[in-house]
Amino acid sequence: MMRNLLRNGVDAIVRMSSTRANYWGELAVDVALGAVLMVEGARRQPGALLGTLAIVLGLFAFSFVEYFFHRWMFHTRIPLFAQGHELHHQHPLGYDSLPFFLPPLILLALTGVFVVLMPTGFALLLASAITFGYIIYGLAHFIIHHVRFKHPVLRRWAGAHHVHHYHPGTNFGVTTPLWDVLLGTRYVRQARVG
Repeated sequence: MMRNLLRNGVDAIVRMSSTRANYWGELAVDVALGAVLMVEGARRQPGALLGTLAIVLGLFAFSFVEYFFHRWMFHTRIPLFAQGHELHHQHPLGYDSLPFFLPPLILLALTGVFVVLMPTGFALLLASAITFGYIIYGLAHFIIHHVRFKHPVLRRWAGAHHVHHYHPGTNFGVTTPLWDVLLGTRYVRQARVG
């Protein structure tokens, strides 16, 4: 009974997560959260150098978070993550994303940890940069699947993610190949024999 209730709840969240309303609603909530964190962080941060450092560190940290979640959470057996991501692999032009309420809750919890561990202004700017990194990732991923690029650099960038859909054990980074290169998961085309 409890297992069926849990399964039905996960299925309902997965269905809701593949709607346009959820996708764009999450973007709106995330942008508002990122803006509040940025404004409050800037207001409380005593120096421009430390503020800039917090933002650069946050964006760098998010690049690993992106890789970590895509590789070890979305390509796993955790139903909430795996089901939604499998839908994306089946229908890459869909609006599959996390439930609109989950990323802001995680980001707020992370912000709370940062505030406990470091000066408030720095912590808020760090959290805002991670939030905007997540927003950039989401928009970049959407654009990769919905835009046909003409510029060679953009085509290569988008192509790296498209390769992931054919070789799901490679190219987990969407915004950057950095962690795929460092951790050995970047797709390398095999030379044809014969």
